[in-house]
Order: sequence, then C-alpha cells, then structure tokens
Amino acid sequence: MNYIEHLQNLLSPEQVTTNDVLREQHGRDESYHEPHLPDVVVFPKSAEEVSAILAFANEQLIPVVPFGLGTSLEGHVIPTKGGISLDLSLMNAVLEVRSEDFLVKVQPGVTRSQLNKELKKYGMFFSVDPGADATLGGMAATNASGTTSVRYGIMRDQVRDLEVVLANGDIIHTGGLAAKSSSGYHLNGLMIGSEGTLGVITELTLRVYGIPEKIVAGRATFNTVQEAVNSVVALKQAGIPMARIELVDKTSIEQVNHASGASFLEMPTLFLEFHGNESGLQSDVVFATELLNDNGCTGLSFEQDERARNQLWELRHNLAYTYIHSAPGKRLMSTDVVVPINSLPEAIENSRQKIESMNINAGIVGHVGDGNYHILLMVDMNDPQDILKAKELNEHVVEFALSLGGTCTGEHGVGSGKAKYQRLEHGLAYDWMKQIKQVFDPNNIMNPGKIFID
Repeated sequence: MNYIEHLQNLLSPEQVTTNDVLREQHGRDESYHEPHLPDVVVFPKSAEEVSAILAFANEQLIPVVPFGLGTSLEGHVIPTKGGISLDLSLMNAVLEVRSEDFLVKVQPGVTRSQLNKELKKYGMFFSVDPGADATLGGMAATNASGTTSVRYGIMRDQVRDLEVVLANGDIIHTGGLAAKSSSGYHLNGLMIGSEGTLGVITELTLRVYGIPEKIVAGRATFNTVQEAVNSVVALKQAGIPMARIELVDKTSIEQVNHASGASFLEMPTLFLEFHGNESGLQSDVVFATELLNDNGCTGLSFEQDERARNQLWELRHNLAYTYIHSAPGKRLMSTDVVVPINSLPEAIENSRQKIESMNINAGIVGHVGDGNYHILLMVDMNDPQDILKAKELNEHVVEFALSLGGTCTGEHGVGSGKAKYQRLEHGLAYDWMKQIKQVFDPNNIMNPGKIFID
C-alpha cells in the first residue's frame, strides 16, 4: 500500500485527493515564486485527524505543508519538497464568542471577513486587517498585520492561546484565557510567525474589540512622498491615536484611477482613519489637520459615511490586485520591510531613487504608521533580465532596511523568498532558531525549505 492509500484509510477517500487541478491550486501562492506540486492534498476535519496525519508523516518522513487560502506572498505554502498539502479549509467554525472577556475561539480555516460578520452581532470586531481575506490560521502562521496595526497591534498581540499539533502528532496548547501570565516560556510567540515549520495550528483564541462609537476616514495629498512621510512622523510624535495611516504614492494613485474610474488627485497620498468617541475624535481630527497642513498637505478631505469609508479602504486593499490586472501574464513582487519611524523618510527616498535609477515601473505603498512599506512591481517570469532586476531591487531595499536596524519582512513572513536574509538579520540567534526547529521537528517534515535554507 502506498502512503496515499494509507491516508485514505486513515481519514476517508473524499478527504484525500491527487486531482491534478487541486494539486496545481495547492502548488502556488500569490507570489512570483516558482510553483511546485504536492503529491497529494488532504482535507482534515479535526485536530485529531491532523494529529494522525502528522504522526504517520513523521514516521514515514513525508513533508507536510499547511495550507489556508494560498494568499501568502513569499512562497510559504508551496510544497517545494512535494509530499502532503494539508488544506485546513474544512476546519472553519467560529467555536465560541466570549463577549464579556472580549475573546473569540475559532478554527484555523475561519477567514477574517467571516469572523467579523459573526462578531458584528455582538458589537465587536477583529482588528488585524492584512487586506486579503486570509484565514486566521494563516495569519497567525505568518504573524500578519496590515492597515490597523498602528493602533491595535499585529497578529502576535491578538493571540491569547493556540492549539497546535506537533510533528510527532502531539497536541499542545500554548496559552490560556487569562489576560497575562508569567508562567513558563512564551510559546504563543514562538508559534506565531513560525510558518508551519514547528507545527500545525488547529485552534486560536483571539482578542477582539468593541466597534468604535465614531469612525472618520480621510485623504491627504502632498507634492512629495517626503512631505507625506514627514507628516506621518509628526502625527506619531504628537501621540494622536490614529487607527490607520497608509501611504499610496503617485504611481499607485494613477493605477487606482485607471482601474477603478476614480478621480483622485495623482499625487502622493495618505489614507487616514480615526477611531474614538464623538468629542475626542473631533479634537484628534482638528489637531491632525493642523499637523498635516504644517507639513505641506495640499488637499484634505474626510468621510464619515460608512459606505464612502468602505469604498476608500476597498481601493487601498485592492491595490495589489490592481497592479496584477494591469499586467496580464506577469507576477507581482511586493517587497516588505520595516524601519524605525525616524528612518522612514530616508528609507522611502532611497527606495524611490533606486527604482528610478533602474528604470523600473513600480509603486510605493505601506502601513507607514509603523514603519512598514512595500514596493509593488510586476515581473515577467519568462524574462531572465526582468527577474534579475526585480531581485536586485528587492535585495537593495532589504539590505538598506537592515542597515537602519529594520527587518526584511514586517508582515509577509519569510517563506522561501526571505530565507537568505535570516542570518544577516539575526546573526548568532539564527543558529539558535535552527536548534529550536530541530527540537520540534527533528525529521524536518514540517514545511521544509521555509525560513531555514541551510
């Protein structure tokens, strides 16, 4: 009996497939990284089934790659060594809403929009908003963040507890329900961002928040990116509790207008959002307006209507897809670095100079409120020179960010695309990370080839 037949007996035949179309869907993500097909796609329905699969795979030395929705951008879910693609989409239940504790318990296949639809009944929402409607398990695996992290924090800040199945089939919990603990090692922090290299997340207990009484969104335009970024620094230094501060440069605004029929001024633009109560929020808006004008703002408009606000943020969230649709046949490369806030103007200016010196058509966008920005460019994967130019730009941006004390990835994760920068960023700590990997996964079956390349 081959191992695929064993999996069919272990679960049920309909949960195990070698269908070529499904294998192809599970052999890629949304990145430019080269696809690779798994041998088989498996759809578990419980932590116990995941445990049985991993115990068997560990015994037989079969690679296992967890799969959510495939929205990752650094090759995380690509099974570069073949083996099992472990699709968690059938584990998609919201298990419990603990409204008085501001906690919710979910399975890993639940999506962000699915959770917020359920939480709205309780007057609450889940804060992490990476743009893509990713699964919560995938968001924890990559330590996702997004537009609201400047106010509410990143994925790691929201996780109270995880149920994780380890490579040998053991099922553990990494936290609890309490708001804080000084007991033992911080296993939550270890598992979040581990990208399926240490185990499979099968349940999450997450912090949620009350829907704000008042929300105001706005757009501020500037003559230069430098002025826009200087405004971000000024807003941060003033302590205004911004919920979102997003930069969209002139090139990207042009893409938005062309794709959507919008008529935004084609200038560097900050997309802003304020959360709070009626009186406090109005004071914040007035103070922010003064600071923006002092830093060269040429135009400022605000939206309080929910539909108008949603349309504004939909355009921002769909920007990556706007680039994709603008260049059929090419693949998107999105860089992803974070630098200290006071170094942000220098870093973005350096990136723009490099883009122009290489004669590349690329836009700069980002969650600049926490120092995170991206360069979006389309790459012709059939043109070796195009690929080399894109990689040269990416390397330049990463190395400059690291020279400023930043990181090679703020939210996309390491995957295979950023693995080569790990030793440069972490130094000797990288060797200790590898030893942790060896303890949890001595046979290297868990998403092999990701994060660690040596």
